[in-house]
Amino acid sequence: MNDIITIGEAMIAFSPQSNGPMRFVNGFEKKIGGAELNLAIGCARLGLKTGYISRLGNDEFGKYIYNFARGEGIDMSHTEFVDGYPTSLNFKEIMADGNVRTFYYRDKSPTLTLTPEDLDEAYFKDAKILHLTGIYPAIGDIHIEVMEKAIELAKKHNLLVSFDPNIRLKMWTKEEARKVLSSILPKVDILLAGAEEMDIIIGEKDPNVIIEKVKSMGISFIAVKQGSEGSVGHYNGETIDAKPVKANKVVDTVGAGDGFNAGVLYGILNEWPLGKTLHFGNTIGSMVVSVVGDNEGLPYYEEVREKLGEIERIER
Repeated sequence: MNDIITIGEAMIAFSPQSNGPMRFVNGFEKKIGGAELNLAIGCARLGLKTGYISRLGNDEFGKYIYNFARGEGIDMSHTEFVDGYPTSLNFKEIMADGNVRTFYYRDKSPTLTLTPEDLDEAYFKDAKILHLTGIYPAIGDIHIEVMEKAIELAKKHNLLVSFDPNIRLKMWTKEEARKVLSSILPKVDILLAGAEEMDIIIGEKDPNVIIEKVKSMGISFIAVKQGSEGSVGHYNGETIDAKPVKANKVVDTVGAGDGFNAGVLYGILNEWPLGKTLHFGNTIGSMVVSVVGDNEGLPYYEEVREKLGEIERIER
């Protein structure tokens, strides 16, 4: 049985070998990206059993992603290779202060070949949480149908539905995102969202107002991510403002939200109190931004415990 299954598009992420505007960068390093795959990697490194549903191009990049994910311990039995659809790419621009811009090349995504009929109901029956993001439906209309079917199967088999809006305005407009994502919210059990994303969807960015509004939709666990300011969460009648955890150094902010999500889902699965769960997520987010790459900074469980001061690191 998997603790968490997710559906998404994995990509080859080219990271610059120097900081500054991309037009002046002469070299890039091949890495792996994709919010849902990052989440799966983050959860697997914490010791959770994770499964990934996707399609990859039947090319060298697709094979690289597949083997990398398997090496992380992720179940890839529901990810297939397809001909005629190249594995998607993105190139990152990283400035000296750690801010990042991403340039996508994903118009003919292999995931466009995944249909609702391809989802294996038995795979949902043997899982605990289905995690989805707002990136997936932005790629193509067929993905909206896939998400709807996935949520239907999750509800049928009593999975918790976790959702991160993860809005990418380079992929669709605010109006398009609001229309699709607002229809998904009432079906969600765990909301892991940024305040600015919720401002696009419901017109509110104050965490406490967001919590009050989405509570009425039936969402039981709510976490509003605030980056360097920490997070605000609500669960079982309790609301907590979780203070940020100081990062050693901010070099790349990509993947921090995925790391936070992994930490929160770990806490939920282990039935931790809300405060402990949010602090765990904040801690992982602070560790991710200290490493260049979409998922290279996602820590193993013992590394988080070291950061929390629960165990001592022995150097030699």
